[in-house]
Amino acid sequence: MNRRFSRGFTLIELLVVIAIIGVLIALLLPAVQAAREAARIASCSNNLKQMGMAVHTYHEAKGTFPPGGITQGPCCSTLSGICWSISILPHMDQQGLFDRYDSNAYNEDPVNQSVRQARVPVYMCPSEEGVDQLDIPESGPGGAWGRNLYYRRGSYRAVNGSADVQIRWWDNDQNGTAHGGLPYGWRGIMHSVGTEGLTTESQADVKDGLSNTLMIGEMASVTHQTRRTFWCYTYTSYCNSTAFRHSATLLTDYDLCVDAVGDANPCKRGWGSYHPNGLQFVAGDGSVHFISRQIDMYLFCALATIDGGSYRGANVNIKAAEVTAKIP
Repeated sequence: MNRRFSRGFTLIELLVVIAIIGVLIALLLPAVQAAREAARIASCSNNLKQMGMAVHTYHEAKGTFPPGGITQGPCCSTLSGICWSISILPHMDQQGLFDRYDSNAYNEDPVNQSVRQARVPVYMCPSEEGVDQLDIPESGPGGAWGRNLYYRRGSYRAVNGSADVQIRWWDNDQNGTAHGGLPYGWRGIMHSVGTEGLTTESQADVKDGLSNTLMIGEMASVTHQTRRTFWCYTYTSYCNSTAFRHSATLLTDYDLCVDAVGDANPCKRGWGSYHPNGLQFVAGDGSVHFISRQIDMYLFCALATIDGGSYRGANVNIKAAEVTAKIP
């Protein structure tokens, strides 16, 4: 009688199969991760497009762009008023949240707690870790220097202009044109306004052209989370940033930026994202651009201004080599 025996895998063959499967998974994993990040970049780009459209809808209704923030007094304990990201809420299907905001009170007042802690998905980049949390900012009247209030984190800041010194910024209008401040042409589309004569800008004020002027960009950091973006905190730089000519201000690492620059102020007003190789901005015409961290910083500073001209000879064309084509 013939007997047939079924032959199974030997231990060596089984190990070889497992090794092959492991190699295949290792080869596929980067592709899967890249596909996921591409989807997150597209989602982040869509957030910026929505904000860009909302800013323009606001302009159509009011005749000017919203202020980066309103602070009726000097740095650093003055309570704050509305900021750009609160102003455009009605134009992003957030009328209900805007209706809860009391513009007759300060942002730091109890009546506005529900707004400053609200979760607004369009203000959160899906690539950024830990963005959907409440936290206490490190400084200012609402932060650790003052009332120790919790604010909702965010991913995006208004571009308030450009600076080439480390003591004057566009997030407090006392440091703008007043007291021998920055060149007036270096202001951005949405800077701070308050007591020193700076007013909100209109499309006609953008002499460099809307397509050549950055309006809102990403700011994230893997370190020092209390210096990150808080979308509803008007105080100085927490919801708007400044272009500074040091490349370290584009790093996604606040502490590393401080070490490189040797001063914390430019890094407080820096930029960054969790995307590989660069970060995204929406320009004044509503187009979204991915900007390399290797961009020429004079060009970057020129792109941040509404009337900066050549900014010491830099080409202000947003289609320069350091800036990718706009994201469809």
